[in-house]
Amino acid sequence: MAKEDFRIILAGGELRSRDGGIIGEATQDFIAQFRLDFGILGISGIDSDGSLLEFDYHEVRTKRAIIENSRHVMLVVDHSKFGRNAMVNMGSISMVDAVYTDTLPPPGVMQVLTENHIQLELC
Repeated sequence: MAKEDFRIILAGGELRSRDGGIIGEATQDFIAQFRLDFGILGISGIDSDGSLLEFDYHEVRTKRAIIENSRHVMLVVDHSKFGRNAMVNMGSISMVDAVYTDTLPPPGVMQVLTENHIQLELC
């Protein structure tokens, strides 16, 4: 049975044609209006010290807005993101509350997760 009485609210901003991502100042302003229970993020790469890396500066600003306005932040990544380089440093993996991935992270990342009491879920 499908639920039919719901609303979908979409953020404004720039729609990226290559992946359908919505980014930009208008998106950040939109996100800042809300207090989210859960913020769910992906990332382009995670360095061995736990640095979260992206290719697009505008995407970093949008993701930071999600982190700043979420009660619980979940990072969802597959094994290919560990050790993958990208030029924009978004911050540390310590900014998230939980990491969902398909394999154990490298030792340096595991250390940051353990030291910061970040939940790790293998899926």
